Amino acid sequence: MPDRPIKVLIAKPGLDGHDRGAKVLARGLRDEGFEVVYTGLRQTPEMIATAALQEDVDVVGLSILSGAHMTLLPRITRLLQERGLGDVLVTAGGIIPDDDVPALAEAGVARVFGPGTTIAEVADYLRANARPRD
Repeated sequence: MPDRPIKVLIAKPGLDGHDRGAKVLARGLRDEGFEVVYTGLRQTPEMIATAALQEDVDVVGLSILSGAHMTLLPRITRLLQERGLGDVLVTAGGIIPDDDVPALAEAGVARVFGPGTTIAEVADYLRANARPRD
């Protein structure tokens, strides 16, 4: 167990204006003992990568419902790499077709959580896979 809670950045990339799921996840992960930063709606990939760097997070969780995941998520993982955050665990959730998951994994998205995933499932995955950046 790390000396500090696992720090998670929850972000809504692109023009997706639906953030209830991201807010529920942020609150649920806080209740599970994580430190959570929520960036709000309509974040650019650059804004997300900069926030991850400034907040020194262990995990970046991307919530996307807009259908732009194949454009935005690989760009975010590339920007994280460029900023020296290649060790940050990147996850995604929302409406992402199963057929797109392998390409997202190749781009650096460790796990895609679909509709119906519980907070406990996400929390367990993060505890098992996130490496604190101490």
